[in-house]
Amino acid sequence: MPATSRSRARARPGDGALLRDEILRAATALLDEAGDESALTLRAVAARAGVTTPSVYLHFANKQDLVEAVCLAVWEDLGRRMREAGTGVEDPYQSMRRRGAAFVRFGLEHPVQYRLLMMRPRSAGQTGWTAADACLAYVGEAIQPCLDAGVLVGDPTRLTLQMLAALHGLVALYLAQPDYPWPDDVETMADEVTRMAGLGSALAGRLRGPGPAPSTSAFAAGFDALAERLHPPRHGAAEGGRPSGGGPLP
Repeated sequence: MPATSRSRARARPGDGALLRDEILRAATALLDEAGDESALTLRAVAARAGVTTPSVYLHFANKQDLVEAVCLAVWEDLGRRMREAGTGVEDPYQSMRRRGAAFVRFGLEHPVQYRLLMMRPRSAGQTGWTAADACLAYVGEAIQPCLDAGVLVGDPTRLTLQMLAALHGLVALYLAQPDYPWPDDVETMADEVTRMAGLGSALAGRLRGPGPAPSTSAFAAGFDALAERLHPPRHGAAEGGRPSGGGPLP
């Protein structure tokens, strides 16, 4: 018997859910150890869990189903952590920022699962609820309060995709291009990207419609006016309406 396997008593009737959990734990351990799905064969998972390969097939039709189940179990934690990040934050925009940063943190903490589920296409014939679907739902949940409050205007699905594109882009780049000159503070970077996507979507939703797009000078003037409204000059601010040091946008 391989060193990684262990003996297991025959399952009693009704123990199916328990066996499934044991198989998932074994598969998660193999995935984390290997760093990719190469070691995640049904035979290897059965040996790690101390069961026969046919026992694994009772719960998972193939390797892809097993991989998806392993990653979905982790993804449930993503939803919980995003909700917790926004708990107690009354302002919808600030809640969205915190939830977006939680998404980025989670992706970087689970690089193997993230690559498997969010950086490759859905396999042929794959049906049902997937981790990618869950990601889209969690981001939609994060921006919904902004829609309800009128901060964001437009089609909810389109706005959710825009925010997910920004968050996913940051995580994917961190994972695929670690040698980029990234700042040491990932938290701040994640917050800035979430703010950028949120502010951009809020503006774009109000500019859609007939007529030419605003010019660069019109954008600059409008942004200066908005910055002054959102961050009134403090005592000792330089002339011209900007706070000393050019206070940050929200």
